[in-house]
Amino acid sequence: MTALEYLQLSQKTLQDAEVLLARGDYHQASEKFWGATAVIVKAIADQRGWPHGSHRELNRALSRLAQEVGRRELIRSFGLANALHTNFYEDWLTSEQVTELAASVRELLEELGPLVEA
Repeated sequence: MTALEYLQLSQKTLQDAEVLLARGDYHQASEKFWGATAVIVKAIADQRGWPHGSHRELNRALSRLAQEVGRRELIRSFGLANALHTNFYEDWLTSEQVTELAASVRELLEELGPLVEA
C-alpha cells in the first residue's frame, strides 16, 4: 500500500469506528479506533522509509515520529489507542472509558493526518 492508501484506509476505519461507537458496540469500536491509528502510523512510517510491519515496529515508528516533531505526548496518545486494541481482546473497558479513549484517538488522528504527505 502507498501512504495515501493507508491514509484513506485510516479515514474509512475511523468512520466505521464512529458508527460502531454510536451503536454502543464498544468492543468492535475499540478495534476500529486502534486500526485507524495503526494505519495512519503506517502511512507516516512508509513515507519515511521506516519499518512498520509489526506492533514493535509501529511503536518504534511512533516514538521516532514523536521525537521528530517534538511532541512526546504522541507516545501517550498512541498508548491509549493501544489500550483500545487490548479491549477488543479482553473487553475490559467500560463504555465511558471507550468513549473517552476514542476522543483521545480522534485528537491523535487529527494531529497525525497532516504529517502524511499527499
